[in-house]
Amino acid sequence: MENLIEQVKEYAIAFLTHHLPDNLHFHTVSHTIEAVEAAIEIGRQSNLTEEEMLTVETAAWFHDCGYTKKYIGHEQESKRIAAEFLEKLGCRNSFIETVLKCIDATRFPQNPGSIEEKVLCDADLYHFARINYPEYEKAIRLEFETCLGRYYTDQEWSAENYHVLTHHHYHTDYGKKILTKFKKVNIQLINERI
Repeated sequence: MENLIEQVKEYAIAFLTHHLPDNLHFHTVSHTIEAVEAAIEIGRQSNLTEEEMLTVETAAWFHDCGYTKKYIGHEQESKRIAAEFLEKLGCRNSFIETVLKCIDATRFPQNPGSIEEKVLCDADLYHFARINYPEYEKAIRLEFETCLGRYYTDQEWSAENYHVLTHHHYHTDYGKKILTKFKKVNIQLINERI
């Protein structure tokens, strides 16, 4: 298990470092590392088995690799990149399929089915509950401008963030009980700006 994760981690970090476009301000190597750390935290709190943890951690390393190819629909590219690498390592088809389903579940709006998918989805949007959420908010706003040509006034941006955070819900028990409390603090801070 550790050997596979080390190979996946090494590959994903190198791949993202060399191939991510410069105009990605949020979907960076740092975001991937934070998502992996969050997936491990949530997975442990969710009492995942060793196999489930392996699946979630592997999927977390690959979940945003597709941004190296395209912005909209990056999940499909992420799945392709993950499948190619895991096949080269000789991983079981059933394991690869479960990893790919986890990656696909992160597509917004999220609709995960399995516990592994729920853990990865909560890990991917863990930043909604972080105390430094305003920093993430600025990074994604800049990324929307540079990658999608979407420009917002401060008022529009606050309203958009309020809408996204109030309509989002975490999927794991840990997300529902713990992360939601912190997300509500960020919602209140955004609401004060509107």
